[in-house]
Amino acid sequence: MSLTQDAQTLAPELTALRHELHQIPEIGLQLPQTQAAILRALEGLPLRIVTGTSTTSVVAVLEGARPGPVVLLRGDMDALPVAENTGLDFAATNGNMHACGHDLHVTGLVGAAKLLSGRRAELAGSVVFMFQPGEEGFAGARYMLEEGLLEVAGQKPVAAYGLHVFPGPLGQFEYRPGPLMAGANELTITVRGRGGHGSRPQDAVDPVAPLVAIASELQTMVTRRFDVFDPVVLTITRLRAGEAHNVIPDSASLGATVRTLSAESTRRMEEEATRLATSIAAGFGASAEVDFAVNYPVTVNDAAETAWAAEQLGEEFGADKLVPLVNPMMGSEDFSFVLQEVPGTFMFMGASPAGLDPENLAWNHSPEVVFDDAALPIQAAALARLAIERLARG
Repeated sequence: MSLTQDAQTLAPELTALRHELHQIPEIGLQLPQTQAAILRALEGLPLRIVTGTSTTSVVAVLEGARPGPVVLLRGDMDALPVAENTGLDFAATNGNMHACGHDLHVTGLVGAAKLLSGRRAELAGSVVFMFQPGEEGFAGARYMLEEGLLEVAGQKPVAAYGLHVFPGPLGQFEYRPGPLMAGANELTITVRGRGGHGSRPQDAVDPVAPLVAIASELQTMVTRRFDVFDPVVLTITRLRAGEAHNVIPDSASLGATVRTLSAESTRRMEEEATRLATSIAAGFGASAEVDFAVNYPVTVNDAAETAWAAEQLGEEFGADKLVPLVNPMMGSEDFSFVLQEVPGTFMFMGASPAGLDPENLAWNHSPEVVFDDAALPIQAAALARLAIERLARG
């Protein structure tokens, strides 16, 4: 049978695993129930398994019958603090939710491990299966890299691949060489003045006024100091000052998320925000402290690996299932840490149930987003195909 046909025979057990995972969503770096379910699903396969020490990660290594290169496949494990509102009979009830489809990612990777284990005699090289916690803001991939992910098979992978489900036509793959997803950065600005009575601002140094000016001018700065073709998205999400209506506080602060599409714009953003904030604060007789934290780097797909992977998936599923993306997405992804070290590609795969209105689909992170179990064998076959053919290239 073909790879896709073999994957379809796994559909019942993959569906059962996905439903189990969907009902036990866990958040962050410590996912003991999810880890236990993955380990049970991998039992009996010819895999060498290593679990994390700082996280509940799982790394499984499949060694082919003959020596050769190493390919890495990734699936993220964690959920979101979202109360599910899908009405599914296997919906989560613990206040968390697999609202970004990571339950499908894990299950699809388990399916790929099963498919590749059944073809071990044909493989020249090794496959590393990366089951990663903490993608949703906890930088789980970085922890796994620090614990030796890229050395676990005895040599560094020659390529790394990942798939992410999204609300779209079932089995449609979207891809893009170069920057695919934005880097995620956090900007915090604290303005310090001198507190006083609200009726006598002349006796104080009000930090609120310069903070408001900084908040406004940050938006203008983005449009005037950065190239429109290397865009930056800055969104202020938090403003904090005093507690009483008649008290001028000593300090006030803002928090913002900053999305960038290049290392250069990331570097410059810290410089420009610092210059602007300190200058405005000084004009009011106050001072400003700026903290700029780079959380996730830009997700950059290797051009050659992306073109090759798209070709492989076109051959497996049909060229009509491939859609090139014109623009990057401003969301972020910590597979970017892996792609900084290993050439590879990250793609999106449609996984919506048939019959839903494409114009009104709930999106990832929504409490109402729904994905189709029928996506599981497709994802498993896609990942397995990439591994098989990449090892065959040597």
